[in-house]
Amino acid sequence: MTAVEGVARAGGGRGAGAVVRGRPSLVARLAARAGGGAVRVFLVLVALFWLMPTVGLLLSSLRSPQRIGESGWWRVFAEPAQITFDNYGRLLSNGKVMGSLLTTAEITVPATVLVVVIGALAGYAFAWMDFPGRDGWFLVVVGLLVVPVQVALIPVAKLFGAVGLFETTAGVVLFHTAFGLPFAVFLLRNFFAEIPRELLEAARLDGAGELRLFTRVVLPLGGPAIASLGIFQFLWVWNDMLVALIFADSGSPPITVALQQEVRQFGNNIDVLAPGAFLSMVVPLIVFFAFQRQFVSGVMAGAVK
Repeated sequence: MTAVEGVARAGGGRGAGAVVRGRPSLVARLAARAGGGAVRVFLVLVALFWLMPTVGLLLSSLRSPQRIGESGWWRVFAEPAQITFDNYGRLLSNGKVMGSLLTTAEITVPATVLVVVIGALAGYAFAWMDFPGRDGWFLVVVGLLVVPVQVALIPVAKLFGAVGLFETTAGVVLFHTAFGLPFAVFLLRNFFAEIPRELLEAARLDGAGELRLFTRVVLPLGGPAIASLGIFQFLWVWNDMLVALIFADSGSPPITVALQQEVRQFGNNIDVLAPGAFLSMVVPLIVFFAFQRQFVSGVMAGAVK
């Protein structure tokens, strides 16, 4: 019996065919093709197509209302002289839209910080602390993931009206925090549970308590997952319109509601809508690109685990 036949009998029919024919596996062939130039060109085209609405909105915000009414935004490439920053000047003088940006920040930042902090504490508790009913409570948290926001709008509106939180910034923050916590606890608990037990036990032998163990060991190791959670929560709250439309103060609404009101009241007010919409879009983009390395690290770490 030859060496090839021995390998074939040891590895089975499929392994024998792979050895005898000398062909690479399907996974190897796909990986080799994925690194080719054609795939890279295709991915670049997809990225450009995905960014086209953002580029179009930016160029529209740099054109006068007359130019916008006459032709499409792509005419800027043929006539660059039509670019102007007058629209942004009018936007800065529009107190309602600029105030809405501040209101959006006042809602988004606390809602993101609260979800990250409470989610990290609860995730650590569910992963490494023993207390009565731990598994049952975690099942409750997992069950809350499937509860849609629309189901809670009317009950929460009645509750906020009874306690004086309806049409307040605090009410919107609490709503986003409550509905962001189940996913935060689920994500961070699963990530923290993958930390080696030996590492935590070594820290306990050195005299570290639960608080020091959480701040000095668990948080640094869970940085990528926490960054990913923060980005998801920030984008969700910043771009939200349904909750803000119902619970936010109508006198100082977030940017999404303010732009919707501008469309309803002044349909041809494009010189304010275009730059306002671009500003509301560019802030989440800046946050994402600023933390993209941590975001990718968190996604890859979760894939490996």
